[in-house]
Amino acid sequence: MDDSAEYRHVKRRRYITVALSVALTTVLCVGYVVADIFDKLPGVLTLQEVEHITAKTPGNAVPAATVVEGLDASKTVDEAAAKALVSQFETAASDFGGEYGIAIADAAGNVVAEHDLDKSYTPASTMKTLTAYAAATTLDMGKTLDTQTYLEQREDGTARLVLKGNGDMLLGAGASDSEHINGRAGLGTLAANTAQALRQRDIASVTLVYDDSLFGSDRWPSGIAELDSDHVYYAPTASMAVDGGRNWNGANPADPDVFSAYPALSTQPAREAAQVFAQRLAEQGIAVNSSVEQGTVPEGTSPIAAVHSASLNEIMAFMLRHSDNSLAEEFGRLLALHIGANNSPAGAVQSVEQVLTQRGISTKGLTMLNCSGLSDDSKLTAHTLLDVQQRNLAAGAGAAAAEGLSVVGFVGTAANRLNDADEAGLIRVKTGSLGEVTSMTGNVSRHKGGALSFAVIVNNPDDFEAAKSAIDAFVAALPKL
Repeated sequence: MDDSAEYRHVKRRRYITVALSVALTTVLCVGYVVADIFDKLPGVLTLQEVEHITAKTPGNAVPAATVVEGLDASKTVDEAAAKALVSQFETAASDFGGEYGIAIADAAGNVVAEHDLDKSYTPASTMKTLTAYAAATTLDMGKTLDTQTYLEQREDGTARLVLKGNGDMLLGAGASDSEHINGRAGLGTLAANTAQALRQRDIASVTLVYDDSLFGSDRWPSGIAELDSDHVYYAPTASMAVDGGRNWNGANPADPDVFSAYPALSTQPAREAAQVFAQRLAEQGIAVNSSVEQGTVPEGTSPIAAVHSASLNEIMAFMLRHSDNSLAEEFGRLLALHIGANNSPAGAVQSVEQVLTQRGISTKGLTMLNCSGLSDDSKLTAHTLLDVQQRNLAAGAGAAAAEGLSVVGFVGTAANRLNDADEAGLIRVKTGSLGEVTSMTGNVSRHKGGALSFAVIVNNPDDFEAAKSAIDAFVAALPKL
């Protein structure tokens, strides 16, 4: 066979090989597609009817409104209409009794109507707006609070594990929950990560201690113990706590971020968190020798595991919307640590007052026993509350204090305070309530454009519910001004 004949033979054989390969590949592809269609092999094709997912009907829907690009603070409030509204409240007050301070200001801070603007009253939880504003304008609100474990391996072969808290009082007892603020960092996840690190070091048992030294030894602000003898409104400020120290006795709410009950609170939240952590460690196969005691982190060591809380701005929203006294006091303590003040409840109060003064907030008539307002003897004026809300209407530092307010009719302690459905979503507030106090302060988006701020405090009413209803009626009329 000559060279040309040999070349033609080789070329013909290659054609045949390629043709057979293409045919076989085509058959295999068609076969896979058919098998996929009949669900015999994995793939996206099917003859089965597609399940159409439907969205659940919302329980509290309102029509969408036009989004406003920015606040026009130059829009004035009708002074005559504002004064008429305050006058209506005065008429109601003649029936429910007691004494009150009330005020309305435009977005620029100009007071357009008031009664006893500069007289001091017991504010209840509206005091939290001062703490929130001071903390939000000073702290890094994007920061998280880490809960960590440290290991100390001793010469005798034993291992000492230290659980250190850095202020997360909303730890979860189980796995970390990325969908919620309360429980964002879970002790179950921390235990799993810690156990893995221990096994890598061939450690199967430890002595567990917890470091709760962050806030020193003084955890009880003035005025609180006298009002909370049953321990349902305040858990001592701690470096760590599970669910704010709440003891639900098995009746935990389905959503850890939404509840309205007041279960008993722990008086030793850090210790109880450490005990929960010990249980989670045992479930991971790490034996905990003896009882859990207090201790400190060994010098020069680094954490072997950590979990991270929600950001401070999220925690502040949780605090404001639940009117959580424990977290309010903690924000004061974090502020004191940040600015180098005394590490105590008194230092927290002084720090809040210092920041307010620096920011130009009126502190005339302010007597601040604690950072939460849980005291009959704390006093402030409607003027001070208005100043804070006027700052909340301005862009810039402190946004978390404004964003965390309850929205009347929707979320927080004001969820059931909506008197007029037309005002839904327009009113952002902080409520306050003590035995002889009902109060509210906030800011309002107006129908005519622009915004306003308001404050109302009623002390010692003869008819508490009537006073509360009068406040709701007053607030419901504000968007129309």
